[in-house]
Formats: sequence, structure tokens, C-alpha cells
Amino acid sequence: MPMDDLFAAAPAPTAPGVHVGIGGWIYAPWRGGMFYPAGLVQRRELEYASRQLTAIEINSTYYGTQKPATYAGWRDATPDGFVFSAKAPQRITGARRLAGTGAQIDDFIAGIAALGERLGPLVWQFEAGRTLDRDDFAAFLDLLPATLDGRTQRHALEIRDPAFLDAALVALARQRGMALVFTDSADYPNAADLCADFVYARLMRSRDDCATGYPPQALAQWARRIDGWRHGHDHLDLPHASPVAAAAAPREVFVYFIGAAKHRNPAAARELLRLLGGN
Repeated sequence: MPMDDLFAAAPAPTAPGVHVGIGGWIYAPWRGGMFYPAGLVQRRELEYASRQLTAIEINSTYYGTQKPATYAGWRDATPDGFVFSAKAPQRITGARRLAGTGAQIDDFIAGIAALGERLGPLVWQFEAGRTLDRDDFAAFLDLLPATLDGRTQRHALEIRDPAFLDAALVALARQRGMALVFTDSADYPNAADLCADFVYARLMRSRDDCATGYPPQALAQWARRIDGWRHGHDHLDLPHASPVAAAAAPREVFVYFIGAAKHRNPAAARELLRLLGGN
């Protein structure tokens, strides 16, 4: 098959209100047939990945931001409806005084705004090992823009300090309409409390011994959970930080396969999309 036909012949399966993908798109083990077809040049990998999946989480922004022209190039390489999430820079979330990072936040968002309609939630990850101050954190959330270029801008909070991931944080996130990132990792604290009009999940248990990353029954369970979130259901079998139930309302869902057996993550994402699409 000619290389260009691969882009036309393999559109990503779709599930309304759901975005499924992987962390990043540049990873050598994905080449040569594991995910990318043999012979595909690296400059076209994003173009291909964005037609196999419906979202990608940009992780490189955690370590350093890109020029607006680079973001614009990524935007133009991807089809309508595709979504990028992005991790905010560590220099912001690791600052001693979060409330003093307004200029850095503005600079980061001004650049990544070049993604335009492709820009989905921004992920603000706070590592374990630091103590967050409640008032400083609330003031920081006030710095995050609710809109960007006339569009709603979503924010997801990933808290890795178990002492801070509590009912008070859930209440604060709900007041701001921001999601708590849920992970299925045993290494980090997690809570599936519904706090916004969207759900953000990072799935981090892919396995080398499964061709689809997760066993079939596990992916089927995640498909059921995602469908439940889409239709306004909570899942009390998942850990929660607050006893206060969220309002029942449909939610958009963003799911990414991250880390672990990384070479299996594209297959996991494609299989989950297949299950959600009913194919």
C-alpha cells in the first residue's frame, strides 16, 4: 500500500464525547511496525498517530515550552476533532509560591494557544514531596484562565501529595470547575471524584505480556466506566476523596495511556477506541 494511502485508509474510530490517546508521539520502539508502519518518516509520525487515535497528551511541555510556530505546525498536521492535552511546565507547578507565577502562566498559555481548537485540557501536576499551602494553591487556581481566545479552557489538577488530596481539595476544584486527574497507578494517590464537566484519566498499568497493553477484561471495564461518565454516572468502585456526591450530568472524557509498558500503549488506546465505537 502506498504510504499516503495509510493516512486515508485508517481513520481513528470515534466515540462522541470521548478522547483516547497516548503520551507523546515520538518513541523509537513504536517504529518499524509496532505502531508506525515500516518506512514512515519521523516528520509524519504525528500525522499518522492523529489518524489512529483521537488525542495526545504532550508531555515535553513539562520540561520546556515550544515556540508558537511549532505548536501551529502540530495543529496543522492533525485532523479536525483531534485534541492535544498538555502538561504545564514544572517550573510553574514546582514554584515555592504558586500565587506568584502569573507571568509564567500567561507566557506558557500565550504560546500553546497556537494549537487553536486542537487545544484540550492543560494538566497541572504537583509532585509528591512538597507541602502545598491551601491559600496559596487557591490563589494559584485563580490565575488559570477560564477562557482562551473566546473558547472555554479546561484545567486538570494532578495532586501527588496524599495529604492534600482530600475533601477540601474536591470542594475547591468543584468551585473552580476543574477536574482532578485520576490515575490507576499504585505509585500515586488517586481519586475519581467528579469535579468538572469533564473527566481526565491517565492509565498507567499497561503490561508487556498483553498485546493490547491491558487484558481484554480490563479494557472492557474501562470502556464501561467511560460510557458511564459520559452519561453522568459516578463510579463508587473507584477511590474517592470526598463523601459529597457530584451532580449527575454528562461529562466529556479524556483518557490517556501513559508510561509502564509504553510500547504497548498505542495498541491499548486503539483497542479501547474500538470497544467504545462498538466496532
